[in-house]
Amino acid sequence: MKENDRRPRGGARGKIDVLAHNRDAWDGEVRRGNRWTVPVTSEEIAAAREGRWEIVLTPLKAVPREWFGGLAGADVLCLASGGGQQGPILAAAGATVTVLDQSPEQLASDRKVAEREGLAIRTVQGDMADLSFFDDESFDLIVHPVSNVFAPDVRPVWREAFRVLRPGGAILSGITNPAGYIFDWDRVEKDGTLVVRHPLPYSDLEHAPEDALERQLRDKTPVEFSHTLDDQLGGQVDAGFVIAGFYEDDSDDPGNPLAQYMKQFFATRAVKPER
Repeated sequence: MKENDRRPRGGARGKIDVLAHNRDAWDGEVRRGNRWTVPVTSEEIAAAREGRWEIVLTPLKAVPREWFGGLAGADVLCLASGGGQQGPILAAAGATVTVLDQSPEQLASDRKVAEREGLAIRTVQGDMADLSFFDDESFDLIVHPVSNVFAPDVRPVWREAFRVLRPGGAILSGITNPAGYIFDWDRVEKDGTLVVRHPLPYSDLEHAPEDALERQLRDKTPVEFSHTLDDQLGGQVDAGFVIAGFYEDDSDDPGNPLAQYMKQFFATRAVKPER
């Protein structure tokens, strides 16, 4: 059994294949028009071709341009990053782009933008924690927006990213602050009250009430997992990376009561050392 295919036992918790469920759930998010599934416009592509572009890893703050290095001709992997957003912008800016995502519909969005704009983008359906179809040292840059909340175990993601990067390459990652998962978000949605409920690290499969999990399975909404800072930051270091950049970001949800108290996202630039 793969590390990211854990199947809890009993009730709804014994009925879910995480990878398959989240694949289908994100296909559904595309159909529902989730903001992270809406492709970029032709105007944004035209601006990127002229050198006027930005992408986000977290909800609001643009990634610093110096984090990318030289993009012209660089081999870039957009990791768990389908949806016709980051990949097409980077391709228009001059990179050779591969987009990996587990959702066929998300990948279809990248192909649609590529066809519409005359861009060369390779799409691969797969698991962010298993990059075995890529050779060692295949990429100069990996772009990994907030998405490892959908992976039960994040450390394989960092190990595989390190393997497929060339020396001197970097992974740019958006990460959800795990502290937010201590709260009962059903209660927040009901009356806006922040109530501490869950231990960390949080897992929908282990900590969500049975009826809430049943609802997620029925409605095909993604299941999430928080990861400790030891696994997020320490996991990057343990994989061999040097963390060379960091920033925090806010939520883009104006109705989120936690936003007035803390930053809910952060981003890292982690570099694979030169030999």
